[in-house]
Amino acid sequence: MTTDGETTRKQAFKDLSEDALGFGGADIRTARDLLIRPRLVLQAWMIEGPTGGGVYAKPLKLYLALNAILMLIVFLRGGMGGALDQIPADVIASLVAQSGKSRDAFMADADGWMSFLTVPLMAPLYALAVLPFVRWWDAETLGWRRGFRASFAYLNAWTVPMLPLFWFIYGTGPVAMMGSVALFVLGVVTFVRMGRGRWYRGVAAGIGKGLVLQIAINLMMMLGSALMMVIGVLAGLLV
Repeated sequence: MTTDGETTRKQAFKDLSEDALGFGGADIRTARDLLIRPRLVLQAWMIEGPTGGGVYAKPLKLYLALNAILMLIVFLRGGMGGALDQIPADVIASLVAQSGKSRDAFMADADGWMSFLTVPLMAPLYALAVLPFVRWWDAETLGWRRGFRASFAYLNAWTVPMLPLFWFIYGTGPVAMMGSVALFVLGVVTFVRMGRGRWYRGVAAGIGKGLVLQIAINLMMMLGSALMMVIGVLAGLLV
């Protein structure tokens, strides 16, 4: 039996979670079910509407909340300035000279804008990468609205277990490389667990389609990374 005190504490926790992270009770329940029964969550979203018949958070709202957490991790890990290390040193020196700033000021401006915009830019790019495939593979004929809902459903199911790994994936070095491989595999596994009956029939087909989807997402990630570097350089030059 739940006491009034326990109910009050639970409600206080939900309120604090929603205020701090944008996570409420429906978001937590949705994240939990995406971990343990992703296929049923997808079915609820696709058949009963964006709230799954009033049971779940809306896919886009949940994805934005999850990406807010990813953005927090980016800032805690020192931002995105390390991405500019891929640019040759002489090119960086030329850009710094053109900006009329010190190197530290140039890098700080570039890092600030890249860190601020990386998640808002990459999140819709991932959705655009997923969209044509889930519309093509779905057992039903999806319009754009339900197609985006299916895309965000998959991205949510992939992002929830990604959260504890993202701290280690972010950055460079062997640990980050192994984390990226783990993330790729996790994306395939998520597709297989979520899409059975809607996006594929046999297991081999599911694995193959999951691989294709992850390759598409990684190609979009490369495009997004290039755009982020352009944003960083422009911020360093113009801000």
